[in-house]
Amino acid sequence: MKIDPVTFEVDASGGTRPVYVWEAPVRVWHWLMAVAMFAMIITGYLIGRPLVSNLGDTWITYDFGYVRMVHFAAGLFFTALFIYRLFWVAVGNRYARMIFFPPLLSMKWWKGVFAQVAYYLFMRKSAPEYAGHNPLAQLAMFAMFVLGSFVIIITGLALYAQSWGWDTSWMAWFGWVFVLFGDAQAVRTVHHVMMYVFILFSIAHIYMSFREDVMGGATTLSSMSTGLRMFKEDHHG
Repeated sequence: MKIDPVTFEVDASGGTRPVYVWEAPVRVWHWLMAVAMFAMIITGYLIGRPLVSNLGDTWITYDFGYVRMVHFAAGLFFTALFIYRLFWVAVGNRYARMIFFPPLLSMKWWKGVFAQVAYYLFMRKSAPEYAGHNPLAQLAMFAMFVLGSFVIIITGLALYAQSWGWDTSWMAWFGWVFVLFGDAQAVRTVHHVMMYVFILFSIAHIYMSFREDVMGGATTLSSMSTGLRMFKEDHHG
């Protein structure tokens, strides 16, 4: 079995074998990140649209304060996980770098992106198999998750710094974000919009994972538990 070094497309003409794709640190990161994202999305939505008014003295009815505390904690945890993931890009296997460095200059890779789009739109009966992410998934992970994480982290840290005040070290580190976006409201709006980007990304990611596990020629869901990408023989003759 041959694996293309650029696109990671699998040539199954000579048979298939399991491929160890996702290392344990990547798998642990994936599930911890999912928990952090879930906490951020729920509390972020409640911050933007509180369920009830905070009636009474704030030291008695501190519900909204707890929501913000969980949101800040989840956001800082997500940031730490992202930094940890960047570290593993440098020391992990070649699949660990897939979503951070898509081969945007490769025409073969772009053909794979469009072929995968046609497959998902039921314009093609089948699509090539890949050892890691398929090109469309790789592009989506890079554009919506990697770049999206960077934007939501810097805007989130800026808003967190604002809660500490303009004369603090937090603002000295992240005050430039307000200058970059123009004002605090613009930062808040971008941060809030990114929450919906993450919601859409999560829904698409879960759907595609289940869809590929059922209809594709390789395992998807189990690979994030065992690390092994296994191929179904009935899809390759």
